[in-house]
Amino acid sequence: MIELKSASEIERMAAAGAIIHALFAELEPRVVPGATTLDLDSFAEEFIRSHDGAIPLFKGQYGFPGSLCTSINEEVVHGIPSADRPLVEGDIVSVDVGVRLEGWCGDSARTFGVGNIGAQAELLLDVTRRSLDAAVAAAVPGNHVGDIGAAVEKAARGSGFHIIRDLVGHGIGRELHEDPQIPNRGKPGDGPALREGMVVAIEPMIATGTWRIRTMEDGWTMSTADNSLSAHFEHTVAITARGPRILTGPSAPVTSTLEMGS
Repeated sequence: MIELKSASEIERMAAAGAIIHALFAELEPRVVPGATTLDLDSFAEEFIRSHDGAIPLFKGQYGFPGSLCTSINEEVVHGIPSADRPLVEGDIVSVDVGVRLEGWCGDSARTFGVGNIGAQAELLLDVTRRSLDAAVAAAVPGNHVGDIGAAVEKAARGSGFHIIRDLVGHGIGRELHEDPQIPNRGKPGDGPALREGMVVAIEPMIATGTWRIRTMEDGWTMSTADNSLSAHFEHTVAITARGPRILTGPSAPVTSTLEMGS
């Protein structure tokens, strides 16, 4: 069942999203050669918990061990933070993070380049970012879930890259995963209608090679089947009468008990 959120509930979700946006600003300079994904995870957990009432949403969710999902190069999603794999120049790493604040959830992902990355990787990040932007723009009352997927497909068309078909976005609110599912492919007018008060996590995942994925031995990490590069960008978005509102984007300053930049 799709649950509509009130204006005050959306504001609470925006407060969770603002913590994520602030976290990404602090994480970006830490994504450097020699850093481990466990370093990023440890910083993220401390940062999230430094905000009154905020907890890492992913930690313990379905048994996941980390506060971040950190997925390197061919890894699409759900990479487990590790001390055993330092980042190296030219890597790309997708960081997916959720925050629960006073019972309400926010969820967002970005893919970062580690130092200087190749031209193909740069293009992949650009195409995936633009696909998210196009999908968010389609999230307006009167459109349908299929319009969001169609926007992702249109933005990626001509790049030579492939949209991951078997992973989807989702509704979000008091729980991380709510109805409806938000596929990254679709036809305009298909699927549930978008209504004011819906809040969805839109998250295109795009690979330079095949769209097919496989689950790794750890039972969590999903990788492209041909080991081609993959990128992932995501926002939590409220559907409002004024248009889409990104809840995990820039907003009012967020105060942390951590010294910013520490």
